Amino acid sequence: MTLAELKTALEGVNSNAFVGKVAYRAFPIGAAPSLPFICFKEIESNNFVADCQVYHKITEVDIELYSDQKDTVSEEGIESMLNNKKIIWDKSEYYIDSENMLQIVYGIEI
Repeated sequence: MTLAELKTALEGVNSNAFVGKVAYRAFPIGAAPSLPFICFKEIESNNFVADCQVYHKITEVDIELYSDQKDTVSEEGIESMLNNKKIIWDKSEYYIDSENMLQIVYGIEI
């Protein structure tokens, strides 16, 4: 899966509820859509190496769901999409005091 394919899949979560609400890393200043929205970014590579070369490229990606309160519908939509695409994921939850918003982070590899 490419980053472009991941963006398309994320926009399709919950019957296309996130079309226009998904960005790589961040939305431009002053252009963030209303909550909830999703940002995703590459974290690092975790390549499979054999015979002194990269045999299979693996990219670690974080998917960040931002909301003003616990949004189990969006979380379940993201998890369902990842499961349907057979992408293994881990999940963490944080509260960002300065922004008064909840951040759910899904760690995946593509």
